[in-house]
Amino acid sequence: MTHIVAGILAHVDAGKTTLSEALLYRSGRIRKLGRVDHGDAFLDTESLEKQRGITIHAHQASVRCGNLDLTLLDTPGHVDFAAETERVLRVLDYAILVVSGTDGVQGHTETLWRLLARYQVPTFIFVNKMDAAGADRAVALADLRRRLSDAVYELPMIAPDSGTSGSVPLIEAAQWRQAEDAENVATLDESAMDEYLETGGITLTRLRTMIAERKLFPVYFGSALKLDGVDEFMIGLETYVREPQWPAAFGARIYKISHDAQHNRLTWLKVTGGTLKAKALLTNARDSSVPSGGVPSQPDGGTVPQSVWQEKADQVRVYNGAKFDIATDIPAGSVCAVTGLTHTFPGEGLGMEPDAESPSIQPVLTYTVLPPDTDLDALAERAAAARTAAAVASEPEQGTESDGEQSKNAESDAEAAVPLAPAFDDLTLHKVITALRELEDEDPLLHVVWQERLREVHVQLMGAVQLEIIQQELHDRFGLDVVFGPGGILYRETITAPIEGVGHFEPLRHYAEAHIRLEPGELGSGVRIATAVSENVLDRNWQRLIMTHLGEREHLGVLIGAPLTDVKLTLVGGRAHLKHTEGGDFRQATYRAVRQGLMELRAGVSGRPSAAEGQTEAEFVKEAMSGGARSGDRGSDSDGGAVTTGHAGRYGYCRVLEPWYRFRLEVPQDMVGRAMSDIQRMAGTFEMGDDAGAGFGSGAAASTGSATDADYAVLTGECPVSEMRDYAMDVNAYTHGRGRLSCTFAGYRPCHDEERVVREAHYDPEADLENTPDSVFCAHGAGYPVKWYKVPEFAHVEYAG
Repeated sequence: MTHIVAGILAHVDAGKTTLSEALLYRSGRIRKLGRVDHGDAFLDTESLEKQRGITIHAHQASVRCGNLDLTLLDTPGHVDFAAETERVLRVLDYAILVVSGTDGVQGHTETLWRLLARYQVPTFIFVNKMDAAGADRAVALADLRRRLSDAVYELPMIAPDSGTSGSVPLIEAAQWRQAEDAENVATLDESAMDEYLETGGITLTRLRTMIAERKLFPVYFGSALKLDGVDEFMIGLETYVREPQWPAAFGARIYKISHDAQHNRLTWLKVTGGTLKAKALLTNARDSSVPSGGVPSQPDGGTVPQSVWQEKADQVRVYNGAKFDIATDIPAGSVCAVTGLTHTFPGEGLGMEPDAESPSIQPVLTYTVLPPDTDLDALAERAAAARTAAAVASEPEQGTESDGEQSKNAESDAEAAVPLAPAFDDLTLHKVITALRELEDEDPLLHVVWQERLREVHVQLMGAVQLEIIQQELHDRFGLDVVFGPGGILYRETITAPIEGVGHFEPLRHYAEAHIRLEPGELGSGVRIATAVSENVLDRNWQRLIMTHLGEREHLGVLIGAPLTDVKLTLVGGRAHLKHTEGGDFRQATYRAVRQGLMELRAGVSGRPSAAEGQTEAEFVKEAMSGGARSGDRGSDSDGGAVTTGHAGRYGYCRVLEPWYRFRLEVPQDMVGRAMSDIQRMAGTFEMGDDAGAGFGSGAAASTGSATDADYAVLTGECPVSEMRDYAMDVNAYTHGRGRLSCTFAGYRPCHDEERVVREAHYDPEADLENTPDSVFCAHGAGYPVKWYKVPEFAHVEYAG
């Protein structure tokens, strides 16, 4: 018996759940063929899924066909839940990509294809709805080869048990649907070509290997609703898959967290080595030979210490739809849900398995959670009025004030104009945050944040559909009614030059000082952490504690208070007191060091402050803040003076990043001029044809090419989310429903309207007491605060340089 875990993926409405239903029905696992539109599909187990006719969470089912035991994972198809789909990909042996025969390859289909390539998942393709008017086999196949891969081929139907007697079955060229297909498939692999030239065919073993290595992608055609082509597809799966070989050492990959009707926390995982037994003691502890995904490495080969947990797997459940069986042990290659684990998270690895890397799909919108009686229209009007007031206040008035005073008054006026959203009462607020934390446990990308400065709860979402689902889940599961304020863009901040930040925390009977070097990282690299301090300078336990504090929180930038990203934080110096240092002291020193470095970069200082002779460090920083000499102007020297990797801009060496979309726009030929003009106006880039433009600046890319056909033109490229988020409605309006826009997340780029974003944020980094850049020193038996720009004068440890 061959045991395989396969996920079924598709663009929404391609017929993914219908195909799952057909596979279950034809294999005898269900007696009645359910339908999504009737709300009785076997794998749509949740009430919200039945109501809306979409898959929201991944569900598990068992399919047995001949010698194949298939664990099927049905994944969400809507783009708002693509993060759930991405998490499932790590546990798949094979994927089944469903494509609509009438709609062809769509934008989200291409996103799924890129994810499958990233996670190296072998893929079978099923072209559905071939019974519909307009579906054409040759057109669909050409579209797959043009948009996805030229290695998509129909494979011949042969007996699934061929070769069980020990011989290697040879599939001769005569068995292929088209004679030239055998030769074309042989060209995809050198060994296959050798077999073809020697024997006139390709062995079944070689085809299985090519599929497993993603050199070949079998395609099947049919109609899942009418069961056409389903039997042939099942035989193809049974024939061409091969079971992976699993190691003896225990390992598991966690891909999902959920809660059952009794509020038991379920950890869904795939066993990738050894055996998982019920009542077994599981832990996240691992030796230094096991990498740890997003956890930064130490120079000694270990990893940054995390909270080590050890818990018992109370119950091991094997689900089939909404029902489950309780198992005593689960062999490698199987998927199950475990109760009793409270510290796990999606993407975590157990045993020999490392943690997953950061997902490529990220939310780009942030929403404020508000009481149900909030007048959203009035709130939007007040927000617009506040933005107008801030813009007017920031305009200079000639002959009245200096630039510095002007800026301060503009900030204070804008701050006063910020609208106050209605607030929950304390009891309801506690319930809302508790409920959202449970939902965040299931989907970490929800990222629930309590903004103490604003007294608001913020969540990060992919789009309007996910927002509606969260709102409904809060009502159904927790009895809470909320509304969400107008969505805002989820910005981030980064730096363009290095700096050594200093944090000192020394109230009475406490002592810690940390020096953190902040350096720009590569685009999309996130926050990386390292240490470059000898244990002779700072004990190992203190270094590990500082590293933990660097990685345990989301550091905020100093322009708009957005999360810091694409930076490397390196511990380069520090000092502890033999008697007075406690663990919490280094937490304070570390946080303050990062913020102090960011404030200096904002002032235009880079490298390390390097004052001129007779000038104090504070005077030098003040001069830089006022637009005078900057450390970058001094160049670098052998004494560890200032160095820079760029030029200081309006906001020094700090930058705001914004999310960008990768888009594909199809419009009638006579409207392509309007589309090009819109994209240029939105600061996007584009090309005509099917290849996205490589540039990220404003304006159109120069290259043009042929359109898809005589009636339609295709524009592909990238554009800021803030400009394109509502553009689909415009496309529908000016093309009278004939145009089509599909967008996928393309990462973060420098903000195209940074000045406006900073102005409207009204963020004062020095007033953010939760993230203060100042330090605390001690003299005459009492602690006293020191402003961030004076800290270098008072620091006890010399700069690393």
